[in-house]
Amino acid sequence: MRKIPNAAAALALAAAAVAATTMGTTGAQAADGPWDGCPYGAVCLYPRDSDTSKPPTDVFWSYGAHNLRNQVGWHWVLNNQSGGAHAHLCTGSNGTGCGEDLAAQTGVYADLTPINSITLDRP
Repeated sequence: MRKIPNAAAALALAAAAVAATTMGTTGAQAADGPWDGCPYGAVCLYPRDSDTSKPPTDVFWSYGAHNLRNQVGWHWVLNNQSGGAHAHLCTGSNGTGCGEDLAAQTGVYADLTPINSITLDRP
C-alpha cells in the first residue's frame, strides 16, 4: 500500500524541498486506484500541517479552475488524475497566475497561503 511519510518525515521532506525550490514533489506514485484517500481521477487537498493519513479536505474532479477558500499554510496536494492530466497551483483566482505544475500521479507539500485557485487540465 502506498503511503506518504509520517508528519515528521513530511516536514523534513518539505524543508529539503524548500531549500531547493519553493515546492517539492513527492516520490510516491499512484497507479489506477485510490492514493492515500485521494480517489483515482481526482486532485485532493489535505488538512493543514498534516500528513495524508487524514481524509482530504477538498476533492476536485472536473477539469478547469477551482477557487480555494481559507486554505493557508502547508498542505499536501495529490494529483491522482488519469491519462496524463495535470494540475496547476495558481496565485490568482479562476486559474490565473499558474505556476507549480503537477503531473498525473504526483504530489507536492505546498504553502497554499499565496494560492487562490487550482486547475485540472486535460492532457
